[in-house]
Amino acid sequence: MTELAQSIRAAGLDPDAVRSLAAAALAEDLAGGVDVTTAATVASSECGRGDLVARAPGVVAGLPIAATVFALVSSELKCLPVAADGDQVHAGQLLLTVSGPVGPILTAERTALNVLCHLSGVATLTRKWVDAVAGTGASIRDTRKTLPGLRSLEKYAVRRGGGVNHRMSLSDAALIKDNHVAAAGSVAAAFAAVRARAPGVPLEVECDTLDQVAEALAAGADLILLDNFDVPGLAAAVRLADGRALLEASGGLVLESARSVAETGVDYLAVGALTHSAPALDIGLDLVRAS
Repeated sequence: MTELAQSIRAAGLDPDAVRSLAAAALAEDLAGGVDVTTAATVASSECGRGDLVARAPGVVAGLPIAATVFALVSSELKCLPVAADGDQVHAGQLLLTVSGPVGPILTAERTALNVLCHLSGVATLTRKWVDAVAGTGASIRDTRKTLPGLRSLEKYAVRRGGGVNHRMSLSDAALIKDNHVAAAGSVAAAFAAVRARAPGVPLEVECDTLDQVAEALAAGADLILLDNFDVPGLAAAVRLADGRALLEASGGLVLESARSVAETGVDYLAVGALTHSAPALDIGLDLVRAS
């Protein structure tokens, strides 16, 4: 296994999956042809260095994935990370250098930056939420509101930002939502049905009212999602649960009130915006031609 693949695996990602995703992104950019601009303007013998530089402050994530893109374009390119995923970086900070033939550097530039800027944006937004609730005992947790094909990478970026992951798929944990309750007839009936079908799977119950919270507690739920509760309602749910279940606030959460939500005593804040609305972190590539 290459050093790059080892670093990807150490990050909790599948190197083969990362490579496949990078290859698909490159195939989309090249569309079966060549980079006509670079081919026309850059001599094949020209060598140099590309410096990936943060244009804005934030938390970096995705450096090994960006390096994978460069490696796929040309085995002659050598990447040297200067920062590490999870680092808080400042504007103007050098993150990674890639050296070798200039043509492949420019061909890979946008593809590598697309993933790096997006994942760094996810990590940066996550860190803002984590900082907002620091010291309360609550954790910031993501959701399944991810871009198709990018879930493992986006959830990786959440971890680099200091957040924690919810379920990765519909099969590794159960979440009884309002439509499941409607189909089953009640919270208790839905809970019993899931427990009978999948007794060993982690099970969370979404509740819209305190009466449903009481019903979920009576059924034996050990994780309850409090959907669109206001702060007084969250505090009431915490008192009602009295430590018998972990509680997760969800729905309508905004960064400005995150701390007041966390101070009610809930264990998690579920924030779909971490992945579905994170603005990209501005990162650019500066080309340095060999003298």
